[in-house]
Amino acid sequence: MKRLVTAIVLASATLVAQAAVPVAKIQAMLAKPATMCGRFDQTKQLAGMKKPLPANGRFCVVQDKGVLWRTLQPFPNTLRLTKGEIVHYQGDRVSMRLDAKTEPTVRMINQVLFALLAGDLAQLETLFVVDGTVGKDSWDVTLTAREPALAKAIGTIKLDGGAYVKNIVMSEASGDRTSIVFSNIETGDKAMTADEAALF
Repeated sequence: MKRLVTAIVLASATLVAQAAVPVAKIQAMLAKPATMCGRFDQTKQLAGMKKPLPANGRFCVVQDKGVLWRTLQPFPNTLRLTKGEIVHYQGDRVSMRLDAKTEPTVRMINQVLFALLAGDLAQLETLFVVDGTVGKDSWDVTLTAREPALAKAIGTIKLDGGAYVKNIVMSEASGDRTSIVFSNIETGDKAMTADEAALF
């Protein structure tokens, strides 16, 4: 997730791609709850290393507010993205804070990460060429970065799902590969814990 944030900081392209996949059809399939939380299981395979690095935790996507990404294992840390800032916590301590007022790219980063987790392809089209297929109850797309600096850092991103995004696979130009599986999706006011709600 931190690598993705760094890569998007480097991106400056704002051209809208010509869609190679019926984006509107996928958007119609996706549920758009005001609040969505669930579990993520992440596996990072570093180039040159045999053993993958696993992590898991919880995420929340809150409409008009932002994204909360809480890694629980192997080490607790939290990334909070709101309209005005990105805050990274190591335990209870703030280890990084980027403000949209002093870092204009923060707003774009937040929009892209929110769009990625929510499956908002209309937003993602501004930075990526979108290609893929649509079935009766499922879809899959491949995002290829349009801006050279972003392409160098990320390579390609694959998403698939139905009413919600189920899997994200990021294949970086370095050879590193990150797979994220989403499960136990809950929606509505009760989806967030009191601790998570307090972070917004």
